[in-house]
Amino acid sequence: MYDFLVVGAGLAGSTIAERLASQLGASVLVIDKRPHVAGNTHDPLTPDGLRYHQYGPHIFHTNAQHVVEYLSAFTEWIPYEHRVLARVNGLLVPIPINRTTINRLYDLDLDAAGVTRFLEDRAQKLPRIDDSEQMILSRVGRELYELFFRGYTRKQWGLDPSELDATVCGRIPTRTNDDDRYFADAFQAMPKDGFTAMVTKMLSHPRIEVVTGCDFAWILDRARFNHVVYTGPIDEYFEYKFGKLPYRSLQFEFETRDVAWVQPVGCINEPSEDVPYTRTTEYKHLTGQRHAKTILSREFPSAEGDPYYPIPRPDNRELYRKYATLAGAQRHVTFVGRLAEYKYFNMDQVVASALVTFEDVARTAAAVAS
Repeated sequence: MYDFLVVGAGLAGSTIAERLASQLGASVLVIDKRPHVAGNTHDPLTPDGLRYHQYGPHIFHTNAQHVVEYLSAFTEWIPYEHRVLARVNGLLVPIPINRTTINRLYDLDLDAAGVTRFLEDRAQKLPRIDDSEQMILSRVGRELYELFFRGYTRKQWGLDPSELDATVCGRIPTRTNDDDRYFADAFQAMPKDGFTAMVTKMLSHPRIEVVTGCDFAWILDRARFNHVVYTGPIDEYFEYKFGKLPYRSLQFEFETRDVAWVQPVGCINEPSEDVPYTRTTEYKHLTGQRHAKTILSREFPSAEGDPYYPIPRPDNRELYRKYATLAGAQRHVTFVGRLAEYKYFNMDQVVASALVTFEDVARTAAAVAS
């Protein structure tokens, strides 16, 4: 008998489990169907001792100081500012588009004001923005849209940008200065010993028991709980009553090379549809390791496989709302996280949401106890 069952040992589940145990003194069973903790942030070592991200690059960045303070109890940090180059017209240029991108691509020498005028002259004046294609056209115009966004988006999502919400491509800024960082958040760093080590420490409380390689349906017949915190796919929980929620998945091709470095930056994007993968990541940039060898991955989006990205379209949101209505009627189950809420979250947003959810669960538990 446990006070709580937490389904999923990723960042959402681990945050709530740690809070329940340390703040409420609750007994918590955490399960995950994968053979490890840390969810998609799992970063094991190769036999050569190279750390890599098994499910693709995860870069921590945030403006939420309370999230930094919370996670800093479980890890030290190493500074890391993510930089990405895109291969366009035989050149490697910064993405997000900035002054360097424009000057290198067009062999110009514009200052910030000149880049602003350059983009304004090409941006399309649209009466309204309904999708990702319109969002990018309104910012940088047709040519840069075709060079950087259309092919990459079609590979990543299996859909044309015109079929996706404006928020998909709208997340990527456009700059007129030389700032070539992918993110502009105040705090940008990586856990010193990796995400898996950080999550393992979060789950090390004596009131927490962790069982990996364990299915939710299997454990229900073998233990009892007062409350369930569910971070898995919400449609799976309800046995696909209204049909499956669509996701994009990823497949990875890893390669270890007997050289110290291959790429000048952590990720190189491939916007051209002639290239079957979307990007190549060299993980030593991210992990800060010093090693005579290096490990890279190429990323191939697919329709089948583990669910990674909820597909942001109106019909999918409507389907999710049906499941959310069922979830709201569950008195003894709390749904939280990317898969349970069918919403794309950055890592800091996952932790922030889990901290808020813990407070809600704690208030409910206190009310029941009184």
